[in-house]
This record gives sequence, C-alpha cells and structure tokens, in this order.
Amino acid sequence: MTAETTQLKPESLDEVVIRFAGDSGDGMQLTGDRFTDVSAVFGNDLATQPNFPAEIRAPAGTIAGVSSFQVHISDHEILTPGDAPNVLIAMNPAALKANVGELIPGGTLLVNSDSFEERNLTKAGYDVNPLEDGSLAAFRVIQVPMTTLTLESTKELGVKPRDAERSKNLFALGLVSWMYTRPTDTTTEWIEQKFANKEMVKAANLAAFKAGYNFGETAELFDHAYTVAPAQLPPGRYRNITGNIALSYGLIAAAQQAKLPLAYSSYPITPASDILHELASHKNFGVRTLQAEDEIAAVNIAIGASFTGHLGCTATSGPGVDLKSEGMGLAVSLELPLIIVDVQRGGPSTGLPTKTEQSDLLLAMFGRHGEAPLPVIAARSPSHCFDTAIEAARIALKYRTPVILLSDGYLANGAEPWLLPEIDALPDISVPFATEMNHTRADGTKEFWPYLRDPETLARPWAIPGTPGLMHRIGGIEKQDGTGNINYDPENHEFMVRLRAQKIAGIAHDIPQVEVDDPSGNAKVLVVGWGSTYGSIQQGARQARESGVEVAHAHLMHLNPFPANFGDVLAKYERVLVPEMNMGQLVRLIRGDFLVDAVSLTKIQGVPFRAAEIEQAIREMAK
Repeated sequence: MTAETTQLKPESLDEVVIRFAGDSGDGMQLTGDRFTDVSAVFGNDLATQPNFPAEIRAPAGTIAGVSSFQVHISDHEILTPGDAPNVLIAMNPAALKANVGELIPGGTLLVNSDSFEERNLTKAGYDVNPLEDGSLAAFRVIQVPMTTLTLESTKELGVKPRDAERSKNLFALGLVSWMYTRPTDTTTEWIEQKFANKEMVKAANLAAFKAGYNFGETAELFDHAYTVAPAQLPPGRYRNITGNIALSYGLIAAAQQAKLPLAYSSYPITPASDILHELASHKNFGVRTLQAEDEIAAVNIAIGASFTGHLGCTATSGPGVDLKSEGMGLAVSLELPLIIVDVQRGGPSTGLPTKTEQSDLLLAMFGRHGEAPLPVIAARSPSHCFDTAIEAARIALKYRTPVILLSDGYLANGAEPWLLPEIDALPDISVPFATEMNHTRADGTKEFWPYLRDPETLARPWAIPGTPGLMHRIGGIEKQDGTGNINYDPENHEFMVRLRAQKIAGIAHDIPQVEVDDPSGNAKVLVVGWGSTYGSIQQGARQARESGVEVAHAHLMHLNPFPANFGDVLAKYERVLVPEMNMGQLVRLIRGDFLVDAVSLTKIQGVPFRAAEIEQAIREMAK
C-alpha cells in the first residue's frame, strides 16, 4: 500500500498546518511525531509544536487533560509551526473545545464522532452537542466513527476491545496520511519494529492504520486528497530532530572535538530529562551519565568530573538552577570548565512544567551570590541546539569557566529538519592539560602555580589530579592569584573578583559580531530577539516587509557578554522592539548597558509568539 494508490488526483498545496488533539492517553504526541517523520522522509520542510497537559494525571476527558501536536509542512523554507491550524483532528469533545478557537475559518475539522456522547460532553463543559447545534458552521466538519471502525478492523485478530480501542490514534494517522498523500511504508515499518515483541499489539496497530488509510480512499467524504511537494532545501543528508536530541548530540560532538570524555549528571526534571535519556544510550562515545539524588548533587558531580579532566555537564530547568546556584558559584571560584543547560519552562515554582517560557535570563545572569558573572548563550531553534552545545563547550574549555546554555520547552520538544554537519568541519576545541611546573622560585627551584594565567584569555592552567608535582588546593574560599593559596586580604579579594569578571568580559572579542537582517538598509525599526523567538520574529518581519514596512532583525546567541558590536548596532536605529516570553528581561539589560529606550513586547502564556503578533507590533512601531 502506497500513497500512489489514491484514485482521485490530489490537489497541490504549498503548505498546511495540522493539529492532532485528544486526551493525554490518546497517543497524540506519537501520532503527530509519526506524521512528522513521514513528512521529513518525504522531503518537506517542517516545524512542530507539541503541547502537553500541565498535570501529570489530569482527569480523562477534561480540558486540563488535552494533549496536542501541531505540525507545519511545506514545499519551501518555513520558520514556525504555524500561527493557526488549517486542519484539526479532535479525538474527543474536550480536544475540540480546547482547540477549535484557533482553527482558521473554513478549516477542516475531523472529529471522532464516537466520543461525542453525553458523559464526555459534560466533562468538556458542553451543554449541547457541538456537532448538532450549528456552532461549527464556520468549518468543514467531517465526522468519522474512529473508535467503531478501529474495533471492526481488529476484531478478527482476537484483540480485547479495550486494547483495540487504544489503536484509534493509528486509524486517525492512516486517514490523515491518505488525506495528504503521505507514503505509508515508513509508518508500517515503524509499527513492525516498535512492537516486534508484542505480536498482538503490532497486528492491531497495523490493522487500524490500514483501515484509516482505506477509509479515506473509499468513504467518499472528501472531494480529493492533497499533496505538499518536497521542499527545495540545500543539498545534503537530513534527519528530523528535536532540540533535546540535537543538544545531546552537540554535547557528544563537543567532547569528541575536545578529545575528552563527557561526564553528564542530572536530576530528572521536565522538560530537560530527555537529554539524560539520550546521552545514556551513547556509552560507545565515552559518555558517562549519572542520575543524581538531587539537583545539588548533580552539579557537584559535574564539577568533580571537570576537576578530573572530563567535560563536565549538567542540565535542568529553572527550579533546578535555583538549587544549583551555590555549586555554580563554587565552579566560578575554582575556574573549571562546566556546562549548565537550562531548558526553561513556565514558573515560578512548579509553575507550568510542560509549557515554555524565557523567564530565566536574569536568573542566568545574576542568580548567584557575590560577583560571579558567567557566559550565557541561547539556542534559537531545535537544530541550532547542536551548534550551541559545541559553542558552550568551546568557551568553557578555553576560558576555564562555567557556561550557561539556555534552551526552552518549545525548542526541547519541537522538531525540524537538520542538515547533518560534516565531521571534518567541526571545530577543534581541545585544550592542553598542565603537565609541568610553571613557576621558578627565587632559589631556582620549580613549583606549580594553579592560578598563573594565560595572558590572552586569563584562563588558569588545568591540571589533572595525580599529575606528578602539580598538586594544588581547590575550594570555595578566596584564592591568591598565581599561587592559589587561601588569601583573605581585602585587596586580593577585590583583585580576584575584578580579574574573574575581566576574563568573562574578554570573551566578547572571541565571539561573532551581531549580524543584522536589514534587506533595504533603510529600516528605522530594529527587532532584537534571543532564543526561541527567532522563527516568529523572522517570519513576522518578512510579513511586514511584504506589506511595505521596512524593518531590521538582529538575534542574539551570546547574551553575556554581548557581542562587541552590539552597542553600535542598537545606535543605528531610531526604535528598538524586543519580543520576549517573559516580562521584559533582555530589555532591562539593553537599557542598563546601552541606555537605549528599547520597547518590550511580552508574552507569558506558556506558548510561543505567533508571527502575526510580531508583525502587528512592528507595524505599530513603524507608525
């Protein structure tokens, strides 16, 4: 069975946004993920936005328990998962109520009509059945009894009805695969491999998937199928990748390019846990992983690993950074390389654990006692997490400093095509360990000074414990520069504080300058962004330009220190707009450092900006 068996000629579309929505137990994430992978194999450009319930076990059938997965596929380059879906697959009334408000007028609404019974309608807060009261007249509504048809397709297999019902998401996947002429071989192969040891489950899922596909072909509910041609992307080998997986691969690649073993310790926390899961499966690259007893232990294990000559790394989300802060301060004092990944989520406290936010920038900048500046960098897209991990490792190793890498829930779980890099093109970020005594006493004998610095980077030597003659003391009490001896003198403390800050500030001359996307060169409005707002800002700017508004866009990867030319870039434009998924944290830094009256555009709803929101703000500022 292949897409070519469709009898009606498909209508060609240049793009489509599809959202799968259902109860958290309906397998919507898996369904969306499989549709995404098939589209990636087909050659489309794509972007995804999974949306998980905030409660671990929200009551089934309620709004709080709705899970959704949005995927945007196209025949051209795209930057976002789409502002609103063209197609909504609603597996129950709660999924419909939670998502129908975002479906575009005239969009297609595909519902599992079997689930629209009185009990489920009541749970979702409906007084009457929306399939019968005319409230959905603005959409093309297609009712399919998915549960019934799934049970019929599996009854000859001897599967229990309750178990067979779980396959209804594969029925929906088969139907949507027919609607958009997706090749089916990839999905059937995945089912066979995934459930190879569960023969009955495999047979039920295969039967449901094929039944959904065949239903689309024969039911005559659709005028025709649709197709979205492959995108014309730069040549090379691609794979579909999420931010957490890309970041994991980036850490592995960084360790390989540094010629060091990777030591990763963390405590499970949403949405960072997948990094530990992925790294644990790559011991063949010398990766050493440990699930620590808590966040404090995790950061200290990573510091200890760095002390012994590993690339030490730990990852968490905002609440974990709070707990790691004392350990991070210790790493500042020790001046050892360390990577701290913060996959941001909605806060404070437990907040919105499955939703996205950019609210940890000021925490990353200042969330330690004492004067303890650290380099801070941020990824802008799921695939960019790979490059950001390597850059974090480069800075940490070269300058012997902890580095904070900011991702967020949207990047962590979102996916896009990733052009696999050429291994030979990756940078060599290896650094030498100290092997010899580096200071001559007055009597001519040699000794080792652990804080005798490189004159260019101000980095201290990295001496592995056990190296003959290089024994030295570590700890959090203030050291004397050069000797590393404990020193409480006021003048020495001020000298060391300023020296450590000077080392971090000097990194500004070792990072790329800010690049500005200003096609006309005449824009008076500059939009400055950081992190995952990149796609929405870039798309919003493109849409504004198409309607005649001149606007420039600069996106920051390095947030501390800022690139050396950032002040000059800001000074060129009359007005500066800064969209952030927080209450205006980067704006505070820009105003404080550059005395620029930047204007904040904020959103703290647990979901990313829409391109239309950015476009509207640009239009208003351009007036």
